[in-house]
Amino acid sequence: MHVSPGDSREDLAQRRGDAEGVPSGYRYLTNSPRLRAPARDSLLCSEAADPARLIVCERTGDWAVVLRRELDDSTTRVAETRSLTECWQTLEESPASFVVVELTAGNSDSLLQRMGRLQRDFPLARIGVVAARDMARYEWLLREAGAVYFTCSPRQLTAIAEIACRHLAQSPKPERNLTDRVWASLPWQRRATR
Repeated sequence: MHVSPGDSREDLAQRRGDAEGVPSGYRYLTNSPRLRAPARDSLLCSEAADPARLIVCERTGDWAVVLRRELDDSTTRVAETRSLTECWQTLEESPASFVVVELTAGNSDSLLQRMGRLQRDFPLARIGVVAARDMARYEWLLREAGAVYFTCSPRQLTAIAEIACRHLAQSPKPERNLTDRVWASLPWQRRATR
């Protein structure tokens, strides 16, 4: 079911056939009075979703190493994936994540298709693109497709790290039960995820 910003709760209920208009297993991300009701209704997030994280999708792991160096003093968790399919599966688990994807000649078409659907499928996610210098000609096409940053230089990953940290700090935090909060506060978990 497609949810558009102009849909009211009643429209959603009528289309889905449920009383409240919100699919089961979902909650509102915000109850802010500044947002109109249709805007609030379009911001749905699964209660079962993991917290937002930084997802790096590349074949070799080189960009992730440099990015971790830039995030040295940060507690940001980096999830590495080796394919776009694996990356999107990880994004389904944490739909408000920041994704850094390596553009290659082999994945350019698939990446553009997925980026075209990103706002529809994962409205809270953002994507930054890294690439080899010979792929620089794709920069403005990828920016139009929704990339918030594009670079061909590992020396420019400071900007991506700052954008990612800012995005993750603003992303909604899923509600956790007491057991999950205790495990998240244990010191060895932070060391194990790095």
